[in-house]
Amino acid sequence: MAKDKNTDSYGADSIQVLEGLEPVRKRPGMYIGTTGPDGLNQLVREIFDNSRDEAMGGFADDIEVAFLPNNRVRVVDNGRGIPVDIHKQTKVSALETIMTVLHAGGKFGGENTGYKVSGGLHGVGASVVNALSIYTQVLVHKDGGIYKQEYSQGKTKAQVKKIGSTKFHGTIVTFEPDAIIFKEGVIFDYNWAVNHLRQQAYLVRGLRITVIDARDAKEGIFKNGIDEDIIYLKNLGLEVPSHTFYFEGGLASLVKFNNQILKPIHKNIFYIEKKVEGVESVEVALQYADDISSRILAFANNIYNPEGGTHITGFKTALTRILNAYSKKNNLTKDGEDNFTGDDVLEGLTAVVSVKLQEIQFEGQTKAKLGSVEAQGAVATVFGEAFTFFMEENPDDARAIITKVVLAMKARKAAKAAKDSVLRKGALEGMTLPGKLADCQSNVASESEIFIVEGDSAGGTAKTGRDRRTQAILPLRGKILNIERARLDRMLGSEQIKNLVLAFGTAIGDTFDISKLRYHKIILATDADVDGAHIRTLILTLLYRYFKPIIEGGYLYIAQPPLYKVKRGKEIMYFYTEEEKTKALGKEIDEMQEIEEIKEEIITDLEIEAENTKKPKISIQRYKGLGEMNADELWETTMDPEKRILKQVNVEDAQEADKVFDMLMGTDVPSRKMFIQSNAKKATIDI
Repeated sequence: MAKDKNTDSYGADSIQVLEGLEPVRKRPGMYIGTTGPDGLNQLVREIFDNSRDEAMGGFADDIEVAFLPNNRVRVVDNGRGIPVDIHKQTKVSALETIMTVLHAGGKFGGENTGYKVSGGLHGVGASVVNALSIYTQVLVHKDGGIYKQEYSQGKTKAQVKKIGSTKFHGTIVTFEPDAIIFKEGVIFDYNWAVNHLRQQAYLVRGLRITVIDARDAKEGIFKNGIDEDIIYLKNLGLEVPSHTFYFEGGLASLVKFNNQILKPIHKNIFYIEKKVEGVESVEVALQYADDISSRILAFANNIYNPEGGTHITGFKTALTRILNAYSKKNNLTKDGEDNFTGDDVLEGLTAVVSVKLQEIQFEGQTKAKLGSVEAQGAVATVFGEAFTFFMEENPDDARAIITKVVLAMKARKAAKAAKDSVLRKGALEGMTLPGKLADCQSNVASESEIFIVEGDSAGGTAKTGRDRRTQAILPLRGKILNIERARLDRMLGSEQIKNLVLAFGTAIGDTFDISKLRYHKIILATDADVDGAHIRTLILTLLYRYFKPIIEGGYLYIAQPPLYKVKRGKEIMYFYTEEEKTKALGKEIDEMQEIEEIKEEIITDLEIEAENTKKPKISIQRYKGLGEMNADELWETTMDPEKRILKQVNVEDAQEADKVFDMLMGTDVPSRKMFIQSNAKKATIDI
């Protein structure tokens, strides 16, 4: 073994022991994922989840989340109130233990010690929020008394103190995230809170949840932030944005909400909730709609599982089995026809599957996928029995569902035939790439990128200006097919879509393979006008529906070409927004005499002659399309990796994105009109 001259300096004194909540402040990402906007949302979620767990246990039915001035958030519930008596192990109050000790809470010992089921299983929620906040205050209304304790950066400022009497019961937690930790800024996302809390209200039937945005309200109205005699701010009648959610229908109401912009093919929404041995609750709701996509939401102890898990496996298995059995029994499919596959029965399905377990296991730290084995059999049994009964008791609904599934099966077979004829092995390996594609020389995906441009004119300029070694160019001819309601066989009949599929190299449908992606940067470079925006939306719809791993993998980008080229004497400047141009040239333009020539759909050149001939002449060119640039300009502004601006496309909320695509690209005209009217002020209009 080699001798290290520094060995002697490495002893017990080198080992750092972080006490209390210091590990949380030292490595906040381990506990909340990120110190960016998502981390702020997680703080709200952690405190809310404690109140929500009280409601799941039947101890609370009213929760309020309020965003206050000075970056504070207040969460109130009418539950039992956090215990304030002395904890035997820590020798301080239970409240202080919960707020200052990791892995402390009432969620470890089963129903006799706190909760039968819980979303927060690790006892780190409240203490982590406390550690990452510059100010935290807890008010407990319990047993006729009001108890108070305040903290800063996870440390108590004083012992728990009784400050008055009360007729209420419940807990009020107010916290202010520490700007030292959240360096990007403490700006809470109210829209995220509305969407998340609406979802939670569906999941806990009979729970009323109110969310209030009082950040712009006068601070004095809260009497230094908290009125100890009034639990809920909503009782003050504040004139601020607020939403209240309350759903007696539970998951059936959530299915109805998700199908509101679609056309259901059967009237009755299936719903079942039942407890079975080993599982506290199995709850399933579903309804089929006239659509080709499926929307299945999975929850375990009210935690959203975007990757599904054992409960979804049990659900899908039972659904396929029951629909095949019903179809054969009632002669709704012909003898000799193939059985429905799992994909057939999912087409057009909107479903929510929720399970609640005492002991729960997830695959990975993010809780994205449920791993509890008992959930699979429980869901298959409960759902299977109830859905069989539903089909027998509602023959019209059953016939409509089977008809939908039969159409899906026929479309699957037609799509497979079309795909087999188009996506031959040679094509996937790049032997028959589209003739329009100007491929790059490199075959290393990690350094290769493809620009998808609008039309042959832009394509020609891009081909001339590109770096041939790493940059490929694929021009599209006009607008591609709107695939939102088009099946795979029709899609692959579109030359434009076929070219995209072949260029990507990943195949499509059930043979999609992200590992075969030929370019690790797919860059949409459309014109800065209405048609360009429409083409970009159509391509985004295609990629979201059929190539989502490309977006999830961070491979999709949108190019940002400049809007203006400005010549001031010999100086050349590019501006990417109207605001940039105005800020840089506004004063000069005001001082000069303007001569403007505007011609519809033609480049607009603005020649400004200085009154003082000593001042340089300014020429402003407004770009409407990439084809208006020469190759050098396009390279310098849009394609050069050293200078260009690219916006990476991601999906922060897949459920909300799914609804927006349904609304904008589907057939529900009234909903689309309402969406456009509601968001018109956010649009950048180019006339």
